[in-house]
Amino acid sequence: MKRGTGIALAATTLLALTGCDAATDKAGQIVSSATAAVASAAQEKMNEVKDGVDATGDVRAGATSTDGDRTVAEITATNPKDKNADYTIMVNFRDGEGNLLDAVVLSISGVAPGKSKTGTARSNRTLSGATKAEIAQALRH
Repeated sequence: MKRGTGIALAATTLLALTGCDAATDKAGQIVSSATAAVASAAQEKMNEVKDGVDATGDVRAGATSTDGDRTVAEITATNPKDKNADYTIMVNFRDGEGNLLDAVVLSISGVAPGKSKTGTARSNRTLSGATKAEIAQALRH
Protein backbone atom coordinates (compact mmCIF):
# COMPACT_ATOMS: atom_id res chain seq x y z
CA MET A 1 0.00 0.00 0.00
CA LYS A 2 1.33 3.43 -0.90
CA ARG A 3 1.85 5.95 1.86
CA GLY A 4 -0.80 8.37 0.46
CA THR A 5 -3.35 5.56 0.21
CA GLY A 6 -2.81 4.64 3.88
CA ILE A 7 -3.33 8.24 4.99
CA ALA A 8 -6.48 8.56 2.87
CA LEU A 9 -7.82 5.28 4.30
CA ALA A 10 -7.11 6.45 7.86
CA ALA A 11 -8.83 9.79 7.19
CA THR A 12 -11.87 8.05 5.69
CA THR A 13 -12.06 5.70 8.68
CA LEU A 14 -11.83 8.64 11.08
CA LEU A 15 -14.62 10.47 9.26
CA ALA A 16 -16.79 7.34 9.30
CA LEU A 17 -16.21 6.85 13.03
CA THR A 18 -16.95 10.50 13.73
CA GLY A 19 -20.16 10.18 11.73
CA CYS A 20 -21.14 7.10 13.76
CA ASP A 21 -20.51 8.98 16.99
CA ALA A 22 -22.66 11.85 15.77
CA ALA A 23 -25.44 9.44 14.80
CA THR A 24 -25.18 7.71 18.17
CA ASP A 25 -25.33 11.07 19.96
CA LYS A 26 -28.36 12.13 17.90
CA ALA A 27 -30.13 8.82 18.62
CA GLY A 28 -29.42 9.31 22.33
CA GLN A 29 -30.87 12.81 22.18
CA ILE A 30 -34.03 11.52 20.48
CA VAL A 31 -34.51 8.77 23.07
CA SER A 32 -33.87 11.24 25.89
CA SER A 33 -36.40 13.66 24.43
CA ALA A 34 -39.00 10.91 23.99
CA THR A 35 -38.43 9.71 27.56
CA ALA A 36 -38.91 13.27 28.87
CA ALA A 37 -42.15 13.57 26.87
CA VAL A 38 -43.46 10.28 28.31
CA ALA A 39 -42.57 11.38 31.85
CA SER A 40 -44.33 14.69 31.26
CA ALA A 41 -47.44 12.92 29.97
CA ALA A 42 -47.41 10.62 33.01
CA GLN A 43 -47.20 13.64 35.32
CA GLU A 44 -50.11 15.29 33.51
CA LYS A 45 -52.16 12.15 34.07
CA MET A 46 -51.30 12.25 37.78
CA ASN A 47 -52.35 15.92 37.90
CA GLU A 48 -55.82 14.94 36.65
CA VAL A 49 -56.55 13.08 39.90
CA LYS A 50 -58.82 15.20 42.07
CA ASP A 51 -58.92 14.96 45.85
CA GLY A 52 -56.00 12.54 45.94
CA VAL A 53 -53.69 12.38 48.94
CA ASP A 54 -50.04 11.39 48.91
CA ALA A 55 -49.92 7.63 49.39
CA THR A 56 -46.39 6.85 48.31
CA GLY A 57 -45.86 5.01 51.60
CA ASP A 58 -48.81 2.70 50.82
CA VAL A 59 -47.29 1.43 47.57
CA ARG A 60 -44.25 -0.66 46.69
CA ALA A 61 -42.70 -1.84 43.44
CA GLY A 62 -41.54 -5.39 42.91
CA ALA A 63 -38.64 -6.56 40.79
CA THR A 64 -38.77 -6.03 37.06
CA SER A 65 -39.06 -8.78 34.48
CA THR A 66 -39.91 -8.99 30.81
CA ASP A 67 -43.26 -9.81 29.24
CA GLY A 68 -42.79 -10.13 25.51
CA ASP A 69 -40.85 -7.05 24.47
CA ARG A 70 -41.86 -4.93 27.48
CA THR A 71 -40.51 -4.52 30.99
CA VAL A 72 -43.04 -5.11 33.75
CA ALA A 73 -43.13 -4.79 37.53
CA GLU A 74 -45.76 -5.87 40.02
CA ILE A 75 -46.96 -2.91 42.06
CA THR A 76 -48.67 -3.49 45.41
CA ALA A 77 -50.93 -0.98 47.15
CA THR A 78 -51.83 -1.57 50.81
CA ASN A 79 -54.77 0.45 52.13
CA PRO A 80 -54.24 1.56 55.76
CA LYS A 81 -57.57 3.41 55.93
CA ASP A 82 -61.01 2.26 57.09
CA LYS A 83 -62.79 2.50 53.72
CA ASN A 84 -62.10 1.27 50.18
CA ALA A 85 -59.56 3.29 48.24
CA ASP A 86 -58.41 3.68 44.67
CA TYR A 87 -54.77 4.34 43.85
CA THR A 88 -53.20 6.16 40.91
CA ILE A 89 -49.49 5.45 40.75
CA MET A 90 -46.68 6.83 38.61
CA VAL A 91 -43.93 4.24 38.13
CA ASN A 92 -40.50 5.16 36.78
CA PHE A 93 -38.30 2.58 35.11
CA ARG A 94 -34.60 3.37 35.57
CA ASP A 95 -31.38 1.78 34.37
CA GLY A 96 -28.55 0.61 36.62
CA GLU A 97 -27.07 4.12 36.67
CA GLY A 98 -30.36 5.71 37.75
CA ASN A 99 -31.21 7.21 34.36
CA LEU A 100 -34.92 7.49 33.59
CA LEU A 101 -35.91 5.08 30.81
CA ASP A 102 -39.70 5.25 30.92
CA ALA A 103 -42.63 6.34 33.08
CA VAL A 104 -46.11 4.85 33.28
CA VAL A 105 -49.27 5.52 35.26
CA LEU A 106 -51.12 2.60 36.82
CA SER A 107 -54.50 2.49 38.55
CA ILE A 108 -55.33 0.00 41.27
CA SER A 109 -59.01 0.26 42.19
CA GLY A 110 -61.08 -0.95 45.08
CA VAL A 111 -58.42 -1.79 47.65
CA ALA A 112 -60.29 -2.90 50.76
CA PRO A 113 -59.42 -1.46 54.20
CA GLY A 114 -56.35 -3.15 55.67
CA LYS A 115 -55.84 -5.19 52.48
CA SER A 116 -53.40 -5.19 49.59
CA LYS A 117 -54.01 -5.40 45.88
CA THR A 118 -51.57 -5.62 43.00
CA GLY A 119 -51.37 -4.34 39.46
CA THR A 120 -48.77 -4.56 36.73
CA ALA A 121 -46.81 -1.57 35.49
CA ARG A 122 -45.84 -2.18 31.85
CA SER A 123 -43.26 -0.07 29.99
CA ASN A 124 -44.39 1.89 26.95
CA ARG A 125 -41.51 0.60 24.85
CA THR A 126 -38.76 -2.00 24.83
CA LEU A 127 -36.15 -1.30 27.51
CA SER A 128 -32.72 -2.88 27.38
CA GLY A 129 -30.30 -3.76 30.13
CA ALA A 130 -30.95 -4.02 33.84
CA THR A 131 -33.95 -1.98 34.92
CA LYS A 132 -35.55 -1.11 38.22
CA ALA A 133 -39.09 0.09 38.90
CA GLU A 134 -39.60 2.83 41.46
CA ILE A 135 -42.67 4.59 42.76
CA ALA A 136 -42.37 8.21 41.65
CA GLN A 137 -45.74 9.27 43.02
CA ALA A 138 -48.84 7.59 44.42
CA LEU A 139 -52.23 9.10 45.19
CA ARG A 140 -55.01 7.51 47.24
CA HIS A 141 -58.50 8.68 46.35
